Amino acid sequence: MKETITEYIFNEKIMKELTVAIDKSKWSVTDIWERHGTAIITTLCLLFILLAWWVGKQNMPTAEIIFFALAYGIGGYQKAIEGLTTLFKEKDLDVDLLMVVAAIGAAAIGYWMDGAILIFIFSLSGALENYTMEKTNKDIRSIMKLRPEEAVLLENGVERKVKVEALKKGNVILVRPGERVSADGVIINGFSAINEASITGESIPVDKKEDDEVFSGTINGQGALEIEVTKPSEETVLSKIIHLVQEAKNEKPPSQQFVERFEGVYAKVVVAIAFLLMTLPPYLFNWTWNDTIYRAMIFLVVASPCALVSSIMPAILSAISNAARKGVLFKGGVHIENIGGVKVVAFDKTGTLTFGKPKVIDIIPFSGMSSEEMLQITASVEMLSEHPIAKAIVREANDRQLTLSKPNELQAIHGMGIHATLNGIE
Repeated sequence: MKETITEYIFNEKIMKELTVAIDKSKWSVTDIWERHGTAIITTLCLLFILLAWWVGKQNMPTAEIIFFALAYGIGGYQKAIEGLTTLFKEKDLDVDLLMVVAAIGAAAIGYWMDGAILIFIFSLSGALENYTMEKTNKDIRSIMKLRPEEAVLLENGVERKVKVEALKKGNVILVRPGERVSADGVIINGFSAINEASITGESIPVDKKEDDEVFSGTINGQGALEIEVTKPSEETVLSKIIHLVQEAKNEKPPSQQFVERFEGVYAKVVVAIAFLLMTLPPYLFNWTWNDTIYRAMIFLVVASPCALVSSIMPAILSAISNAARKGVLFKGGVHIENIGGVKVVAFDKTGTLTFGKPKVIDIIPFSGMSSEEMLQITASVEMLSEHPIAKAIVREANDRQLTLSKPNELQAIHGMGIHATLNGIE
């Protein structure tokens, strides 16, 4: 009986693991489609265009038309839906519908390839825009990871973990060495060096003491800090940065706004001219109806503004995304465009024009000892410190291959430096 129960539990465990695996598999397929759906559609559209071209070379006209029709349907259905939605719901004519009509017009006069290429260009533009938007969202999510989720609240000397959102102005929080500061505030007890690169761009940790301001998301160094909260979580500097980047994702640059205003008027003008070209020439110039329709469709295909409409936003989004990946946050596409007019740039941040890494340049002793002896003593005292300047001194001593001794009674004096006993000498 025991073996039967054990076997049953074992089998049930396997079934649960299989179910979880299947669920994850389903989630992954859905996730892949959400992330790469437009790229898959664009690839299929291009594949059917190439197949249509190949079977056309093999003198198979029926198969050629079938493959072109598949390319039209797969690549253009989304734009057709968007265009028809705009037409019926908003009572407006946009470039999406104009593109679809132009492609169908090209097919009507026998230019299947031209129409298919129009659809492919629009589909490719949509895929690139989705990718750059997803990359921007990913960069925003990486910024949001800087924001701590929990804080250690001090109440009457008792520590209690709480959600950052629950912190109020006037609360006192404890931040241990190596932890992220969980709220904007002022130090009321303690001394440390805080890495504020995520907020200010300064790559060297900044020494902080009582009454100094600290920011949420920055990294505490070697000392424990008691901080009085001055702002709720939604008003911190880091939250404002995240909000600005999210707004930048949706902000449209002037060139894109112009193109969107222009495309609405342009689409109506093109459709009106195409309609006149399809109706007036037989009466004015004695053209045949076949020639009239043919020339009107050629005009419609040539006038389709796919290159103009597809040129602005993917480039802007790509620039914002690429900059965010390299640590530069733009508040919107308008600022990307403004860079084109910049003539002079002034840099004031450590780490921009310099490495942001302290280095010993010179040693000038004021006593009878040599520079080598002074460096050996100083580096020996500093070897246990985590301060950036201490690390630079120790690194210089190691580069000179000096033998360092371990200090005793090491003590950091807040705001002053370090104190120790070395070889019996204080």
